[in-house]
Amino acid sequence: MDIAIMLEGQMGLTWPRWQRIARLVEDLGFAGLYRSDHFVNPNPPDQASLELWVSLVWLASNTRRIEFGPLVSPVSFRHPAMTVRMASAVDDLSGGRLILGIGAGWNEREHHNYSYDLLDTTARFARFEEAAQIITHLLRNDDSLTFAGHYYQFHDAVLLPRPQRPTPILIGGNGERRTLSLVAQYADEWNAVYITAARFAELNTRLSELLTARNRIPQTVRRSLMAGLYFGTDDAHLKRLLDENGATAEEARSRGILVGTPSALQDQHAELAAAGVQRVMLQWLDLDALDRLEALAHAVL
Repeated sequence: MDIAIMLEGQMGLTWPRWQRIARLVEDLGFAGLYRSDHFVNPNPPDQASLELWVSLVWLASNTRRIEFGPLVSPVSFRHPAMTVRMASAVDDLSGGRLILGIGAGWNEREHHNYSYDLLDTTARFARFEEAAQIITHLLRNDDSLTFAGHYYQFHDAVLLPRPQRPTPILIGGNGERRTLSLVAQYADEWNAVYITAARFAELNTRLSELLTARNRIPQTVRRSLMAGLYFGTDDAHLKRLLDENGATAEEARSRGILVGTPSALQDQHAELAAAGVQRVMLQWLDLDALDRLEALAHAVL
């Protein structure tokens, strides 16, 4: 199982922090670096938020090995024509290391604050499916696209220059009915969010069934998990982390958070791998704790 790092871009991410972490993630041997695409958190206080695609352009140019991408970029923020053009260009710039994570959007506060239409749940997913169809076609097909949808209309649209490869599309979420169906139809990777190994195994089996029903080989779709993390360098440090967050180890693990010192984390990673997780993105919230990030690498890689 690959191990990557995931940052919350709206929680104080600045250029110096992004650059330091990206270089360290690459040097330490993590498989990838991912980040959220948000303006603000659902609740104040607001913190610095580095614009997603601008930050990925820098990452593509200043790293050489790691895979990277958004977890995930809401289609409510950008027209799919712009998203697919930027993604294809960034992927080419990086030499083929971008994973294009897309989603329907969910954070009501940021949509209200910045005048984006979130829509109700049914309409939101309908718009997302239209965007997924458009993005998939333009990335994977050389012929032009004419599309008459409710939310988007395209007329002989083409993506030029053609990408060096069809950029992999990631769809994230735990919804058994809507999300997994969209993954089976459009995605190259499914990313679950904050669930236990047991629940991941259940959804993983269901996804394989949906892929088979669409005549897709289940093994061609990568399975990944974004997980929270309480990592203690020793027992005393771990206890402080749990106390600061008002949590117990058992309660946190039930919410899909990995908890422990190095040996305990290794056991939990083995459990995830047995459930079918091929890559875990560990959510790293302390953007200045580079010594602890280095200790994590030594513990789990």
